[in-house]
Amino acid sequence: MMKLGLKSRSRRVVQDSSMAVEKSKVLMGKIKGESDENCSYFCWASLPPELLREVLMKLEESESKWPARKHVVACAGVCKSWREVMKELVKTPEASGKITFPISVKQPGPRESLMQCFIKRNRSNQTYYLFVSLSQALADDGKFLLSARKCRRPTCTDYMISLHADDNTSKGSETYVGKLRSNFLGTKFVVFDALPPHSGAKMAKSWSTRMVGSKQISPKLPAGNYTVAHISYELNVLGARGPRRMHCVIDAIPVSAIKPGGVAPTQTYFPLTSVDSSPALPLFGLKSSSFNKSSSGLTSNHADSPLVLRNKAPRWHEQLQCWCLNFHGRVTVASVKNFQLVASPENGEAGPEHEKVILQFGKVGKDVFTMDYRYPLSAFQAFAVCLSSFDTKIACE
Repeated sequence: MMKLGLKSRSRRVVQDSSMAVEKSKVLMGKIKGESDENCSYFCWASLPPELLREVLMKLEESESKWPARKHVVACAGVCKSWREVMKELVKTPEASGKITFPISVKQPGPRESLMQCFIKRNRSNQTYYLFVSLSQALADDGKFLLSARKCRRPTCTDYMISLHADDNTSKGSETYVGKLRSNFLGTKFVVFDALPPHSGAKMAKSWSTRMVGSKQISPKLPAGNYTVAHISYELNVLGARGPRRMHCVIDAIPVSAIKPGGVAPTQTYFPLTSVDSSPALPLFGLKSSSFNKSSSGLTSNHADSPLVLRNKAPRWHEQLQCWCLNFHGRVTVASVKNFQLVASPENGEAGPEHEKVILQFGKVGKDVFTMDYRYPLSAFQAFAVCLSSFDTKIACE
């Protein structure tokens, strides 16, 4: 019995020692793999700055639209040095007319032209998807930007806006960027941003205590309700002919932004969250300020009256017997939802800036709508305004 016990014990010792050897081999292989990876990382990171900047500059200039532009995003995720160079080269949509990183949806659109986008509606799950157009076609594959989920509540309706197409778009989600809330009748709306739209923004009374960012990131920003805009639809109690009449007060943008030399608030960073780990949506890190230098003085400018937008007056077409607006081929289906917004004369004396269409929205298919916007609106703000048009408006049309 003693002999058998010794044999079994010796066998266990041999087995344990062999397992230890195997574990050491695996560990050594892992360490070797990590060292090789670190070596390749340092090889890429140690490129001469002049050469690196020249290569990335040529890449950025050569790829103006998606899907080729994904290579620009990929280069920004190689390492810190590549990211810093790419941050300098990639300009805001206002200057370049391009949407590259997720923060672009919070930045004003181009000044000299309309950014062409479209919205697809999914009736089955009450979700709306915003895409930037890849071509001149009215509805191509597009590049996904934002989604909004309609949530009915006893006294109001919320449209929860997210950076992800498949996200549950709840306020607790780290991809939540804001929401649109309507009153019971669907005639008045308020647009809320999850983060301060400018340096002097004040949080609304109802807000979430959820902190954005990991525990290692400081300072942390509370994800709350920062008022961006108020939208109202005029009641048509007399039954007068004509499209809906909208009145939009963009609280986050001062009226001086549309004047020559005016500046609109421009966010430059999202707080660092778990979204950063997604290869489809790489974000830049959080700095001490979420606004660029040009918007650092917007606290005083924001004391100006907010920008007010109104419907561009349509004309009655006698032959067609309908109200008409010139959408320059971007709208093909007549609908009460179609609109064009321009700066209201109540912002001051009417000038050339009051004639430019800042946002236009129109139907091109059963569940497809075009959305074109320009400076000083951002894609997020324009998307929220257009979402308000989907609700049925009692006594407004």
